[in-house]
Amino acid sequence: MKSKLFLTTSVLIAALIFSSWTYSVLNDKDSLLIRLMMQGLGQSHYSEVSVDDNFSQEVFDLYIERLDYNKRYLLQKDISELAKFKKKIDDEVTNGTYELFDLSYDIIQSRYKDAEGYYKEILSKPFDFSIDEEINLDSEELSFASSKAELQDRWRKLLKYQTLLRLNDLIEEQEKAEASEDNDKEILSMDKLEEKARERVKKNYDDTFVRINRLDKKDWQTRYINSIANVFDPHTVYFPPKDREDFDMQISGQFEGIGARLSEQPDGYIKIVEIMPGGPSSRQGLLKANDLILKVGQAEEEAVSVVDMPVDEAVKLIRGKKGTEVRLTVRRPDGAEDIIPIIRDVVNIEETFAKSLLLEEKDNDFKTGYIDLPGFYTNFNDRSARTCWRDVAFEIEKLKKEGMTHLILDLRRNGGGSLPDAIKMTGLFIEEGPVVQVKGRTGSPYVYRDTDPTVQWDGPLVVLVNSQSASASEILAAAIQDYKRGIIMGSTSTYGKGTVQSFIYFDQSLNQYPELRPMGAVKLTTQKFYRINGGATQLKGVIPDIILPDAYKYLDIGEKEYEYSMKWDEIQPLEYQTWVSTGAYLKRAADRSNKRIAENPTFNLIEENAKRVKENRDKNEYPLQLSNYQAFRKEEKIESDKYKDLFSKIEGLKVYNPKVDLTFIEEEESRTKSNKTWIESIEKDPYVFEAIQVLKDLK
Repeated sequence: MKSKLFLTTSVLIAALIFSSWTYSVLNDKDSLLIRLMMQGLGQSHYSEVSVDDNFSQEVFDLYIERLDYNKRYLLQKDISELAKFKKKIDDEVTNGTYELFDLSYDIIQSRYKDAEGYYKEILSKPFDFSIDEEINLDSEELSFASSKAELQDRWRKLLKYQTLLRLNDLIEEQEKAEASEDNDKEILSMDKLEEKARERVKKNYDDTFVRINRLDKKDWQTRYINSIANVFDPHTVYFPPKDREDFDMQISGQFEGIGARLSEQPDGYIKIVEIMPGGPSSRQGLLKANDLILKVGQAEEEAVSVVDMPVDEAVKLIRGKKGTEVRLTVRRPDGAEDIIPIIRDVVNIEETFAKSLLLEEKDNDFKTGYIDLPGFYTNFNDRSARTCWRDVAFEIEKLKKEGMTHLILDLRRNGGGSLPDAIKMTGLFIEEGPVVQVKGRTGSPYVYRDTDPTVQWDGPLVVLVNSQSASASEILAAAIQDYKRGIIMGSTSTYGKGTVQSFIYFDQSLNQYPELRPMGAVKLTTQKFYRINGGATQLKGVIPDIILPDAYKYLDIGEKEYEYSMKWDEIQPLEYQTWVSTGAYLKRAADRSNKRIAENPTFNLIEENAKRVKENRDKNEYPLQLSNYQAFRKEEKIESDKYKDLFSKIEGLKVYNPKVDLTFIEEEESRTKSNKTWIESIEKDPYVFEAIQVLKDLK
């Protein structure tokens, strides 16, 4: 289906290029880009969006919001000047022009220069924290400043507030040192503490503006283009060439390189933040975290300096085909410099892959298998590579061999991914039958089915979800719920992303114009998916059978947050046979769980904390007088301390790795450390523990 969409759209784009447009248009890459995107969206997006004056107004409002969300840079007169394009963006995208963007770019660059001057001047002098005043941090309640003087005062209050936060921290640190009679700690005057706090704020803004100034016009242009794309829906996005590569890496969990995470430092250096377990750098052992990369060379070729180079450009030099050599000149933390040759290889991002544990309770004779699935990963370009459904099937078999009697599948924070993998994974738990319905802009829904009667796991099953479980996670959870195959446990609802995206790759339509490549791609919404009971998961998500309190229970999180989200609807339900062996026990297990949750002190505290989080989120005004702020912080700390140690090790719960995994885990120190941290987190997880109790009721 995906290939068919791409073929149709590519033919359309190619026809437009060769039959309708002049060479002058083709010679203007930016003009061609916006036209290609709008043609693709007009022909293939799920929604028929009229590109008219109303569309222009929506794009304008969204773009201005993203240009200066906190209203700290632009003046009202800037908005008025840009507003002349409010009804013209539809004409601009049709003609392939960027007048609004060009003008806004010049204005925002000028205003950033002004802001640099504001923060440096304001932070050069001490603040008077005896003045009784407040700051409102809710940008929605603010209008754009009418003058530079008003904007500068807005910056003064912001910087004063941020300095106040650090000053209060320094005061508390010093008071603790005095109370502990730490003779090595220098006792500073209030003036010196205030100066130190200002220096920290200034350093933060110095770093921020270094990063801002390294952005080029193309980075800003992408923001503008995506303001246009997102009016179609939040998941329709333009990907510049580099971002498209990152998306492929994210969804496959693999890339070819050296296996190190890099960070661009404010002083112009690129730092090794982490050596990834299992990668070539980890296996070789010479490259270390905190090394600074000075130069990058390709085998015997002359090395290129990467000092002051944007990290994205340096990554292009460091990554490369498997089997090729890259040589890094690095500076160690002690100042020594070394040249490290590394043979590139396929790097697996291990934290993206499925993994499992065994859970046992004291005095019980059953074993609960636990599988954590961070995402629905696959490799669309290499069908022999790892895919999540095969990995989950493998983990199930591994756990069964060690005596698993119950299973928890953890989809919390799983943002989705591959639709085909979600369908195949559902088939691991059910016999043959429909899994999900998918509908395009026109035509009847298409039903995706599990056609394999084999069931990988037919025992008691709990699926854990939360408000970050989205897309493919919701397809799987909805199918399990509709078939009454297991119990869904988690937040009040999942994320609510019930749409399917496909890519249009612009480069593949430009074979006769190689000088225009690369141009990236657009990811667009082409379909909506529906449960087998007929309801969409869009906006509403999947409502669990058992609601577990969490810190974000009272916050609006998910698809409903977005202004241009597609609406909820429903279609004709399908015929399907519910799971006989557990269906009759689901309600009883849910009722028992709800009773336990209501009586559980930890869950009661989580519920109270969720209400506190909501109250704090809604609070916008804060005192700028030191004494008032200290009183506010004291009261806040007393309240927050009640929830400080919500999660402690659960007595009688044993958590351990399957034996077959131990050799792999113990191969590398970083992997061993990561595994230990993971096990300790599960030992303290009340949601996992309650899932075990539900599984016992299902049995």
